[in-house]
Amino acid sequence: MKAYHLNGHAGSGRLVRTDLVKPEPASGEVRIRVEATSLNYRDLLILDRAGQGGFDGRVPLCDGAGIVDAVGADVIQWRAGDRVAASYFRDWVSGPFKASYIPSALGSSTMDGMLAEYVVLPATALVAVPEHLTSIEAATLPCAGVTAWHGLIARGGMGKGNTLLVQGTGGVALFGLQFAVALGARAIVISSSDEKLARAHALGASILINYRDTPDWDAAVMTATAGEGVTHVLELGGPGTYDRSLRAVASGGKIIQIGVLTGFGPKPDLARLQWENADIIGVTVGSLEHFTAMNRFLSEHAIHPIVDRVYDFDDAPEAYAHLRSGSHFGKIVVSL
Repeated sequence: MKAYHLNGHAGSGRLVRTDLVKPEPASGEVRIRVEATSLNYRDLLILDRAGQGGFDGRVPLCDGAGIVDAVGADVIQWRAGDRVAASYFRDWVSGPFKASYIPSALGSSTMDGMLAEYVVLPATALVAVPEHLTSIEAATLPCAGVTAWHGLIARGGMGKGNTLLVQGTGGVALFGLQFAVALGARAIVISSSDEKLARAHALGASILINYRDTPDWDAAVMTATAGEGVTHVLELGGPGTYDRSLRAVASGGKIIQIGVLTGFGPKPDLARLQWENADIIGVTVGSLEHFTAMNRFLSEHAIHPIVDRVYDFDDAPEAYAHLRSGSHFGKIVVSL
C-alpha cells in the first residue's frame, strides 16, 4: 500500500512517499481503507520536529475517515463496508482524561497516523460517520471538531444566550462558530482578513473585528458587549493573545485553552481570573465518547464542516505548505 512517513535526517522535517505492507487486523482490530485525512496545526509542529523524539519514520496525521475493509476475530460492532472515522486518542474511550492516554495519540512519536491507504486500529477506537457527511467532511472531525465540542460544550457548557469569542478562522475556530450558532449563542470572530470575516458572518458570526485594524481587539469586544465581556473564549493563539483574552472574558466566564498559534513564550498574568471568578479549561482533543456525542449534534443540526481545499494524495506536501501559509478558511484535506 502507499503511505507517507516523516523524514528528519536532512536537518528539517519532510514528507517521504513510501510503500508499506498492507496490514492485517488481529483479534479485536479493524482495517480501514482510508478515503480522506485532514491536517491540523499540530502536524506542522510534528513535521518541524521530525528528527526528534521518535517522529522520524512515523506515518503522520491524526485525522482520517474511510471504509471498514476487514475485521479481526471477536469484532462484533463493525463489518466490512461501514463508514468510520478514527478517534484522536486510540485508548481514550470515555471518562476523564488520563496521562496514560497520551502515547495513544495517532500520528504522534509513539503511534502511526492516517496518511496511508490502509490503517489498522482497535474496534473501540472508531466512530460511525454521520450519514449526511462525505468522507472528506468526516476526515475533518477527529481533532478540530472534537476539540471544539469537548471544550465549549462538554466542559464549557456553552448554550443559548452565551457569547463566544472565536480567534481566527481555522478548523477549531469554525467548528466553535458553527456550534455556537446552532445553540443560539452569539459569536464574535476576530481575524486579520476582511474577506474571512465576511465568510464568518455568512456562517452566523454577529460581531466581526479585524485585529490588524483594531489591535486592541479586547477593548472592542468589551464595547460590543456593553462592558460585560464574553462568556466563552476559544483561546487559540497562545502567548500573543492570552492577555487580551483575559481582559475580554466576562465575570464567571470560561477561557477554553487550546492553541499555541503564536508560538511559545511568556506566561500571562492570571490574576484577573480570580477577581472575575472566571475559569480556564485546558483541552487536548477529547474521547471517543465526546466524538460520538458531537456526531449526534452534527446530525441533528445538519452541520457540514467547512473544507477549505482538497489535495490529492500525491500532493500531500503541498497541503502542508498551504496550512503553513495561514491563508486557509476551515480545514485542509488530503483525499485518497
